[in-house]
Amino acid sequence: MIDERRLTTEEKALKINLTSDIYGCFAEIGAGQEVAANFFKAGGSSGTIAHSQSAYDMKVSDSMYGEASRYVCEERLMTMLSTEYDSLVERLPKKIKDSRFFAFCNTVESLNYHKTNQGQGWVGMRFQLSLEEPPNDVILHIKMHDNSHRAQQDALGILGVNLIYACYFHNHDLDEFLTTLVHRLPRDRMEIDMLRFSGPDFENVDNRIIALNLVKRGITDATMFDLSGNVLQPATALYKKNILLMRGRFRPVTKVHIDMIEKGKRQFLAEEGIEEDNVRVVFELTLKDLTADGRISDKDFVDRAELLGTLGYTVMISNYLKHYKMVDYLSTIARGHMMGVIVGVYNLQTIFDERYYDNLPGGLLEAFGRGFGHDVKMYVYPANEVETGDLYGLDNFDVPQNLAGLLQYMKDNNKIAKFDDFDKGLLGIMSDEVLSKIKAGASSWEEDVPFEVVKAIKFYELFGYKKKEVAH
Repeated sequence: MIDERRLTTEEKALKINLTSDIYGCFAEIGAGQEVAANFFKAGGSSGTIAHSQSAYDMKVSDSMYGEASRYVCEERLMTMLSTEYDSLVERLPKKIKDSRFFAFCNTVESLNYHKTNQGQGWVGMRFQLSLEEPPNDVILHIKMHDNSHRAQQDALGILGVNLIYACYFHNHDLDEFLTTLVHRLPRDRMEIDMLRFSGPDFENVDNRIIALNLVKRGITDATMFDLSGNVLQPATALYKKNILLMRGRFRPVTKVHIDMIEKGKRQFLAEEGIEEDNVRVVFELTLKDLTADGRISDKDFVDRAELLGTLGYTVMISNYLKHYKMVDYLSTIARGHMMGVIVGVYNLQTIFDERYYDNLPGGLLEAFGRGFGHDVKMYVYPANEVETGDLYGLDNFDVPQNLAGLLQYMKDNNKIAKFDDFDKGLLGIMSDEVLSKIKAGASSWEEDVPFEVVKAIKFYELFGYKKKEVAH
């Protein structure tokens, strides 16, 4: 058997070319004809490629796919896929009886001459797996990290061949699909921060699990999806939005979490220039908080995602264990807009722990510069002190003496604030205790979580909940 880990890009292209019933077209905008070129170079392409084209001039692109305000975006990619695939079917209606058609498209912004931009783009494949059957789509967004235009073009060419190869030869094993997709493309060359499957052959695929595995494998550091489970590309979903971020385990979501987000959002909306229709609330789960028994449980992750979706929130998963890295990442996306971060007072203690930043040359000051940059403000939710039960919040926050001046600076410069309003009666609710009650079969946990969450936990039997047997 062939060891596919050793196959070159040219060998993969040749195998596709020599598979007699694979037939399709290429449309590439913005970074050359690198994908199609690999198939032409491999030989035997006449039976595989109907045509390839590239529209560099915007006017030409508009004449082919309609006018657009943005050319490197998902909407443009989907228009390209529909146009090219439908055109192929219309032109060659007889050939579809003995060929599995595909359309490969990309719209990519590669590194410019002055190297002042981030190479990125959208890549898609519409393809049949069976003769005369409806097609499937695989859509992805990429970031290219090579520091030369030529190297980014080469990486795009490798990715395109990998994608087509994976679609046809690894479509039944999504783990192997991901391995094939990034073959010979280390993370320092290319990042895939969104990947979505759809179509009749992928009806049972949960794209949230795909998103989780992108982060788990280190293919990207963060990805997200909406309340319907639709995978989103973060920079696109948060484009020109004011972001309100809440990090946590949410295992499960409790009434405290809801109080934090509802009261926090109300306070965020009171900030100058913040309008409700321009705010995106994001619940973020870090991989460390998805760990159970030393490994990341897909089921546990989906359980939490289901609950947050039930409440109508956008979910982000990331590798950013440390607060400043998450905020730094989102601040780049939200440039020019405000970002609010909701934290509990005990999380704030961790943020002010100097040992947390031993890895940074600039230590805590560097972390705070990155985590509290322009237009970032933190809202601190109080708690009951563990030993005394007294209220513990920003007003009596226990900060080391050498950092007291830094805390005051943040207060004076509107970088941090306490919650103006909160429900004191909820401060005793602890997620871990709620989880223990659920697993133990007690019913008192129902008082601590929102009604919608109670229904979801019971209906889907989440977090170890078991329906009680009815005696006959």
